[in-house]
Amino acid sequence: MTNNFSSIAAHMWSVADLLRGDFKQSQYGRIILPFALLRRLECVLEPTKNAVIEKFEKSPNVDEAALEKVLTHTAGLSFYNTSKMDLSKLGETNVLANLESYIRSFSPNTREIFIQFDFFNTLEKLQEADLLYKVAKRYAATDLHPSKVSNHEMGLAFEELIRRFAESSNETAGEHFTPRDIVRLTTSLVFCNDDDVLTKPGTIRSIYDPTAGTGGFLSSGMEYMHEMNPKADIRAFGQELNPESYAICKADMLIKGQKVDNIKLGNTLSNDQLSNEKFDYMLSNPPFGVDWKKVQKTINDEQSQKGYDGRFGPGLPRVSDGSLLFLMHLISKMKDAKTDNGSRVGIILNGSPLFTGGAGSGESEIRRYVLENDFLEAIIALPTDMFYNTGIATYVWVLSTTKAADRKNKVQLINAAVDDKEDTSNNFYASMRKSLGSKRRYLTDESIEEIVRMYGNFEENENSKIFDYTDFGFRRITVERPLKLTIYPKDVERVEALTADKAWAKLDDTVQTAIINALNGMSTDKFMARDAFVDELKGKLPGVKLSAAQVKMLCKHLGEHDDEAQTCTDAKGKVEANPELRDYENVPLKEDIHTYFAREVTPHVPDAWIDESKKDEKDEKTGIVGYEIPFNRHFYVYQPPRDLGEIDAELDIVSRDIMNLLQEVHV
Repeated sequence: MTNNFSSIAAHMWSVADLLRGDFKQSQYGRIILPFALLRRLECVLEPTKNAVIEKFEKSPNVDEAALEKVLTHTAGLSFYNTSKMDLSKLGETNVLANLESYIRSFSPNTREIFIQFDFFNTLEKLQEADLLYKVAKRYAATDLHPSKVSNHEMGLAFEELIRRFAESSNETAGEHFTPRDIVRLTTSLVFCNDDDVLTKPGTIRSIYDPTAGTGGFLSSGMEYMHEMNPKADIRAFGQELNPESYAICKADMLIKGQKVDNIKLGNTLSNDQLSNEKFDYMLSNPPFGVDWKKVQKTINDEQSQKGYDGRFGPGLPRVSDGSLLFLMHLISKMKDAKTDNGSRVGIILNGSPLFTGGAGSGESEIRRYVLENDFLEAIIALPTDMFYNTGIATYVWVLSTTKAADRKNKVQLINAAVDDKEDTSNNFYASMRKSLGSKRRYLTDESIEEIVRMYGNFEENENSKIFDYTDFGFRRITVERPLKLTIYPKDVERVEALTADKAWAKLDDTVQTAIINALNGMSTDKFMARDAFVDELKGKLPGVKLSAAQVKMLCKHLGEHDDEAQTCTDAKGKVEANPELRDYENVPLKEDIHTYFAREVTPHVPDAWIDESKKDEKDEKTGIVGYEIPFNRHFYVYQPPRDLGEIDAELDIVSRDIMNLLQEVHV
């Protein structure tokens, strides 16, 4: 067997020939991955195996924690095994018991991986199918010693096995596995501007994924750094909710020689198990459009108790989509460029974080925080049909605390979602020969290079545009119009609506009768001034004192807005606004609201005014500040309608075809 990682992976996956018929294709990975891990670990441990066993046997009464330190030191690794057993010594009888005992003899951090794989149940199923000994024997004959297969090569081989497993069970792959082309693009974007730093000797960098899945982003990040600087010290951190994906990720990191205690199991949003850590690079593909109702109380408590000292100070998105919570979580992990190296982030999001929520909403306030703090460098729109479990539009956000001078207060939008049906050479995607779930397209290596080049060069062209961050901001002003009521005191339907009001029912019968009589006795059927109506009504109700709320109720049911009526004013003579005519205008942040109002509103509604009391909480200026990023609008290309003659000609042809078909049926 060669050291080529794809050959290694193919050799290990070939055990599927034994499994076929007894196991489903989607189950192969649950057998092959842990066995591959097991064989690799025993090959790595072989040089110190006897020394570890000897030390273990001489320390029967040593405290467990102390013993673990001793054995780890003896093994010279972050894990160990105290059993004399290995895959070549299982025997032909009691194979299951021997193998289970062997696995339970690993150090706790490694044993947990097999537990999360649910590997013991898998072994029982293999035993029932009379395949356990055959599979174990096949792996025992596979040479995975570090002298033959380096950590880097083994890591690549294990990634290939993960990919095969994901593709063989693509109905759920998208939840835990990001396609390789998307991983490569995002990783390249995040590391693009740090090439000089990464090639320096003695480089130490951390990489983190809060939704680690099977570890694709962590592996890709380490692979990228390894290509730039094979001697760089790369430290991987991650957290994953799904136990099986967590086990795969942790196994992959163990194979790559990483400290697996840095890979955590649990919900990142409600239980951040790396809460005190900050990282150099962060990559994430959080679930699209997943609600966070289950952890809502925990997150609300963190926001209310910690504010900006916690992760969610700027605001919270609606419960139906937690994507922006992961964005805020990553931002909280970014290092300050002034006191540290700074950080770079790549996160994949669906379209809703770009525009969902109006001014003042949680989503808008989060966008405001990201843009006004100048974290956002670029957003890249991806083609549709790129993921295993969804065909929706997706976007890569690139954030940084180390922006170059020419990027300060700027945001680059790159449209890689071009879908030119007439000239496919303009497209960044290629169609797959065979779909994998919803994934029907992929990014070619050339496309990835072109996208990264446009980003790296901060280039402007038809597919790449650069904006001031304030171009995405606006002020939502409240536009009021005067209340002008015409009152109809004798209108039968209006009086019936009045008497059906719950507030009317609370009046004494005598008061109700007096009001009805007064309305019937009014001097006119139509009042063009509310004050005139109220004055006459009160004059016809001696001894009855109507409250302001009761007068409002009468006017509500008996009146309607009429531009020809007299403007209503309050007791101080101030013009009253009609809440039913209230409207809002989004004024670009770069424009004065009064200039905008005079140009866009006054010519159409001369008596309207801006409610100056509605002010933004942060800058205390009139109008609520909001931010949205209308990506598609900036790349929209007008397509003129087709010539009517051409359309008519096509309709004539279709009509003739239909008539011919009908004649054939008639005959």
